[in-house]
Amino acid sequence: MNTYDTINDILVNLFNEILKKEEAAIITEEFKDISNNDMHVIEAVGLGEGNNMSAIAKKLNITVGSLTTAMNSLVNKKYVVRQRSELDRRVVNVKLTKKGERAYRHHQEFHRQMTEAVIKELSEEEIPVLLKMLDGLRDFFRNYGHTEQ
Repeated sequence: MNTYDTINDILVNLFNEILKKEEAAIITEEFKDISNNDMHVIEAVGLGEGNNMSAIAKKLNITVGSLTTAMNSLVNKKYVVRQRSELDRRVVNVKLTKKGERAYRHHQEFHRQMTEAVIKELSEEEIPVLLKMLDGLRDFFRNYGHTEQ
């Protein structure tokens, strides 16, 4: 296989494998009532005082309408609570419950292990090369469809 085909094969298989492994790792007995997508919504809500729906939707790059459906499910399952802002009653903030915080930390631990596995294989000189490559890949996905190909 030439370099192009090898890189393409690695990227395609890596994305698919990450999705499968992440789901297997984070959807445990304790969190069997939610999906991998729900876990990413929980991650976008974050720890602390929470966020409003627009900010969360923007982080996830989805519409507020799509987020509302996922959020209703997470509220019903007691992972998040909705609270009206004291400053502006029109604004609804979403905050993780204790159960949601446990899910958030569980997901965060998977990401920590994944990142550590990559870093431990690299020398100090190789890390900037990896960062440059990952930045380029991130830019590709952020800009894909927004510019002419």
